[in-house]
Amino acid sequence: MRALAAALALTWSGAQAMVLAPTVTTGAAPDRAARGSVPSGVWVPVGSGEALSLLRVPRSCVQTCALVVVSHPRGQSAAHLRDSASASVLTSALIHAGFAVLLSGDGGPTSWGSPAGLAALGQVHAQSTDLFPWSGRTYALGLSMGGLMALRSALPGAPYPVEGVALIDGWVDLRVAWGSAVSRREEIGAAYGLPDPPEDLNPAWLARTWGRLPMLVFGSPDDRTVPFERNGEALWSEAGEPDVGGLVRLSGGHLGGNRFTPEVARQVAAFYRTLERRR
Repeated sequence: MRALAAALALTWSGAQAMVLAPTVTTGAAPDRAARGSVPSGVWVPVGSGEALSLLRVPRSCVQTCALVVVSHPRGQSAAHLRDSASASVLTSALIHAGFAVLLSGDGGPTSWGSPAGLAALGQVHAQSTDLFPWSGRTYALGLSMGGLMALRSALPGAPYPVEGVALIDGWVDLRVAWGSAVSRREEIGAAYGLPDPPEDLNPAWLARTWGRLPMLVFGSPDDRTVPFERNGEALWSEAGEPDVGGLVRLSGGHLGGNRFTPEVARQVAAFYRTLERRR
């Protein structure tokens, strides 16, 4: 089964030559002397164009700290997340917990976890981790459409290793997204350059094929935008590691206010801290 998944990872990489194999050993702490620095406590731009992302490093990151990459909802950007009072509840909790945070441009507002978007994120990640004393560990947080990018970054063929994934109302099944609306189908087709849904590049399918991952999944059966039972709920049951993270069922519509409470932020930060202690 893993041999099949590895072959599919090569298919993904072949679809986008810019996606490089990971060069950082999981858990290895890079040499601080070889790294630059950014001002702590402020958002610093990294990358350009549709890949423009924003990095913030906590003042507590003196020796080393891990990085959390946040992937945005459909039609948004890193700047949207920075300026969102709701998203700031999450990012502030992560900064307070000692994590550097990268608000990813994801290669554009409608990249849908595509190979080109992943390649752009890989380049931004490499630039970002040269700017602060990175511990060598990365975690992912995906919001709505950003769930596809967050999950894909944790699977074989990604440009850097990801130790755990948190999802909030996240799309993870590309085929379900393709069939949900004409507008989404057109965006996905344009992002992938394909006339049909790319099953072998579907993050949900790849995750089920590869094995179980540390995941924390939030969602609601009331969500009429991203069907929870066919995305986060199905992913967790089939690919979630049972001893860490979990499945959190909320109520209400898509990306409602109860997704951005101090309690949810605490759970997300605690999930990553638990994975840090497992090193």
